[in-house]
Amino acid sequence: MFAELAEVAAARLGPYPSLPGPELRRAARAAMGVLDLAAGDVRVERSWTDGDLAGEELSWSVGFGPRTHAYLLRPADAAGPLPGVVALHCHGGMKWVGKEKIADGPSGPSLEVQRVRERLYGGRAYANELARRGFVVLAPDVLTWGSRRFPLGVNEPGPYDAAARDHEHVVAKYCAALGTSFAGVAAGEDLAAAAYLRSRPDVGTVGCVGLSGGGLRAALLGAFDPDMRAVVVAAMVSSYRDMIDGYVEKHTWMLWPPGLPRLGDWPDLVAARAPEPLMVQYALRDELFPEPGMRRAHTMIEERYREAPDAYEAVWADVPHSFDVTRQEQAFDWLAQRLKA
Repeated sequence: MFAELAEVAAARLGPYPSLPGPELRRAARAAMGVLDLAAGDVRVERSWTDGDLAGEELSWSVGFGPRTHAYLLRPADAAGPLPGVVALHCHGGMKWVGKEKIADGPSGPSLEVQRVRERLYGGRAYANELARRGFVVLAPDVLTWGSRRFPLGVNEPGPYDAAARDHEHVVAKYCAALGTSFAGVAAGEDLAAAAYLRSRPDVGTVGCVGLSGGGLRAALLGAFDPDMRAVVVAAMVSSYRDMIDGYVEKHTWMLWPPGLPRLGDWPDLVAARAPEPLMVQYALRDELFPEPGMRRAHTMIEERYREAPDAYEAVWADVPHSFDVTRQEQAFDWLAQRLKA
């Protein structure tokens, strides 16, 4: 039925036009209802050192809900402004925590977090490793995760994550009813985090990186933040049209903001930042995306970067849905080239 509906919609509505990048960015931001937010009343909740790293747990208000908490990590003895990276946690079916999936604070990871890292991140806190390469790394929570989670009456990780899974469609409906979208709110919060990172005197140019739902957030930052100098999207790019049959239900509501298909396909928005630097990592054994969709996305992105081919880096790997150590190191090296130059 959905395949037939796709044919009718294509004939009647003509989805996935190819708008120019600047026009697509403006139109998509409006269609998604991206909120104009700022990180206000920033506080240092605690600080620590971990060998060669210095860490802070920060908190701020975006104007609604509980305060956002974030980890800020940097080399302990580095002098002068360093390049900054916003490290964006994944969805992972785990909303009890957010930033802890990719960044270690002073207490170390829980057993639940260790399992997520083994499955998706090669067993390590990649934000800490990135900071050790000479970056100031900011890993913030976002709406519905960690410090920004909803009070669902459940106070244990497993049961909470099950309740949060069944609650996500409610969040999406409320956002739509208020003229925004789940993706639009998340993008607004991430834009506020990136603006805060750039405002720090110890930070120079800023990029971002994320896997899966974090890659989605990175792609939105790349599309909507004109000062985002380099973007890494890991295991989160396929064409919409190749996902219609059997893949839609596998993904967060954030990947389906109302109105976007009338403006362009998902890879169009990912690449709308052209000619600014973009790395996309494709996992060929990704159970969440069809290979034809990834191949089509790559062709579409290449076309948008035809006048700046060196600014687009495609990484293909015969791996499942993940951002493993090898792919992390590739991303770290690429970010260093783009942000430290």
